[in-house]
Amino acid sequence: MDSPPDDERLALKDAVTFALDEARIILPGIQALFGFQLVVVFNNRFSELFDELQQGLHLAALVLVAVSCALAMTPAAYHRQVERGQVSERLLTIASSFVGAAMVPLMLAIGIDVGLVAYAVTGLRDVSIALALGCTLFIGGLWLVFPWIAKRRGG
Repeated sequence: MDSPPDDERLALKDAVTFALDEARIILPGIQALFGFQLVVVFNNRFSELFDELQQGLHLAALVLVAVSCALAMTPAAYHRQVERGQVSERLLTIASSFVGAAMVPLMLAIGIDVGLVAYAVTGLRDVSIALALGCTLFIGGLWLVFPWIAKRRGG
């Protein structure tokens, strides 16, 4: 694969800014999901509606969202503490890697949450499992497979 001409490449500072902005864009969604997940366990219906397995799935989704949040916030913490406001190729690599990695646990958590909500609405395990898997595969296709294919084809 050929590299883009120099006039098409972003300056390092701009590339790092974009990478850190991507983390800032996904963080509010992650934090909102995390907040809703925290609140739901204090609802009286939670223990009535969900059995131990489903409550464990909810806890797993909560942990996955927390991991996703930590991964998405790591580039900013690294930037402040190690790079001290400077930019480097290493920061760009770290930011891109961590933001990309944050999407995997987020995808899994969303899939689990969709399945739990589907069960709460329908009361049908098969429907909730199908929707959870379908949602996870759809998001995985958009967030992981689509970029991978585009990268292999040269953008």
